[in-house]
Amino acid sequence: MSEGGPGRVPAGEPESDPEHRAGRGRVAALDLGSRRIGVAFSDSRRSLASPWGTIERTGDPARDRRGVVEAVREVEAVTVIVGLPLNLAGQVGPAARAALDEVAALREALEPLGVTVEAVDERLTTVEAQRNLRAAGRSAKTSRSVIDAAAAMVLLQAWLDRST
Repeated sequence: MSEGGPGRVPAGEPESDPEHRAGRGRVAALDLGSRRIGVAFSDSRRSLASPWGTIERTGDPARDRRGVVEAVREVEAVTVIVGLPLNLAGQVGPAARAALDEVAALREALEPLGVTVEAVDERLTTVEAQRNLRAAGRSAKTSRSVIDAAAAMVLLQAWLDRST
């Protein structure tokens, strides 16, 4: 079982540096879906999350990572948080293991550029994003193309709110 509560990464994973979290500069969030990667970003004061869009998966992980690097550069992020799909008990299952592998690959690509990458518990962010889209009058069918970016935005806003 993982240590801590929602928003905390499993034992053995690096914790966020509180000084870096309280820093300045934009933060990007990634919701790693099987078909799309949802991307959101913050303002430079780290108070408001906005959706950026999605990156369609190509079947080529290296190409997908290049797309992420391009998005991170475009929004001028200094930190990237990646949703970690822990199970409801807070444990690392197959989906979270796959996400942690992607986090490691993204660190290799982004840290040389001065961008910090961290994994963050994303439990129920997609559910909350779907609820928000429904409340805004979007049907499940019309929400498919934006749900991943909306989930990344929910994840990022929660992270920003905890950081202040």
